[in-house]
Amino acid sequence: MYLGLDLGTSGLRALLTNDQGQSVASADHAYSTAHPHAGWSEQDPQLWIAACKKVLNDLRDTAPDALAQLKGIGISGHMHGAVLLDKALKPLRPCILWNDTRSHAEAAQLDAHENVRTLSGNIVFPGFTAPKLVWVKANEPDIFEKTAHILLPKDFLRLYLTGELRAEISDAAGTSWLDQSTRRWSNALLKVGQISENQLPELVEGSAPAGSLRDDLCADWGIGQEVMVVGGGADNAAAACGAGVLQEGQGFVSLGTSGVILVGRNAFAPQPETAVHTFCHAVPDRWYQMGVTLAATDSLNWLSKIAGMPPSKLTRELGAQLKPPSTIQFLPYLSGERTPINDSHIRGSFVGLDIAHDRADMTHAVLQGITFALRQCLEALRATGATIDDLLAIGGGAQSGYWLQMLATAFNLPINVPEKGEFGAALGAARLAICGVTGREPEMVMAPPDIAETVLPDPQLSAAYNSAYEKFIKIYPAVRAVQ
Repeated sequence: MYLGLDLGTSGLRALLTNDQGQSVASADHAYSTAHPHAGWSEQDPQLWIAACKKVLNDLRDTAPDALAQLKGIGISGHMHGAVLLDKALKPLRPCILWNDTRSHAEAAQLDAHENVRTLSGNIVFPGFTAPKLVWVKANEPDIFEKTAHILLPKDFLRLYLTGELRAEISDAAGTSWLDQSTRRWSNALLKVGQISENQLPELVEGSAPAGSLRDDLCADWGIGQEVMVVGGGADNAAAACGAGVLQEGQGFVSLGTSGVILVGRNAFAPQPETAVHTFCHAVPDRWYQMGVTLAATDSLNWLSKIAGMPPSKLTRELGAQLKPPSTIQFLPYLSGERTPINDSHIRGSFVGLDIAHDRADMTHAVLQGITFALRQCLEALRATGATIDDLLAIGGGAQSGYWLQMLATAFNLPINVPEKGEFGAALGAARLAICGVTGREPEMVMAPPDIAETVLPDPQLSAAYNSAYEKFIKIYPAVRAVQ
């Protein structure tokens, strides 16, 4: 048996699989995020440990015989977070998360340095790890002085499981400290970022051994043999492993808290000026590129809270058949935006509201705004030379057939809907563990899921959605000028 742990922003998912990657049992546990100031987003790392204990105890209670056969663990996690530890390996402050924008000035400062984009492969975004440390040095100098070790979120969970300090390459690629062409820490980037390599863990590939499950935890969970813990992967890299996206041209659109379009690349070919993220994959000698809109289902959840109605009911009000584009335009910049505008200060807007518009019109506009923001990501990816013929739809938002019709039509691309089952980051993490323990090649383990349905563009509405998109991309400069 193999365990995939997916450390998400809102909760931890544990997936137990057999050696063919088939789901045997699962467990979930949610936790909270703190926002002590506008633009801040933090979590107590001990919440992750408590969640890990809870899900493993649940698996022990519900599937003890399966858990007893555990041979390997893979961990995926949200990227860019800064977990600062003292010499005793204790957290010095809450983790500053990926969607925290406090270090926008520090990000711009680092990004202006010569060769930073060339080495790291990316613009230095405010959510990345390096500018967070510069912010801590300037604003919390006592904590900076005590910082002996810097970990990414999933690697703090690994420390609990194994007692080992390790970092994994796909996650490290999002720090602005990694030379992505060599897949090693860069002395030049560390110097710019004002930290030293001895504060960072040893690097391993995603399927490489990175420690063994502690004996006391094996005893607690009824496991009698050694359990390998592999490097694992950043959340999107692990999701790509779960969805079978390894090769050039393969890709998915993820409708989660943030919205992501990700495509596999066989070589390191960054174009940071497009604000496309280029990262090392969780498998050796592969990379991937992605465009990100920061508030995808977050935007729908925001409207849901205001309307006092669950998101699923909001979307059901729209009916089954895709409607023409709304005359309302929604900019989904509730937490700033990444690709392609890279603006942490911009905030969301409705444009074109009429007294006759109702709740359903606003729901349609929110879905449309997220869709158009994702289309901007798609166009930015194409500008890097990525070939995209179709996309697999994953994430909670992919349960909306209406939204999938809109995506296919606005993108003018087929959208493939996978069969029900596991194919996300938890499965990808378990697959990395399978590769690490058995030595099997990733291509043999990380197959794409079976497709239940292919949603095609609506030829009657494609031109109208394209016209509405062209209007959408003109709104940001005008709104930015007055915000």
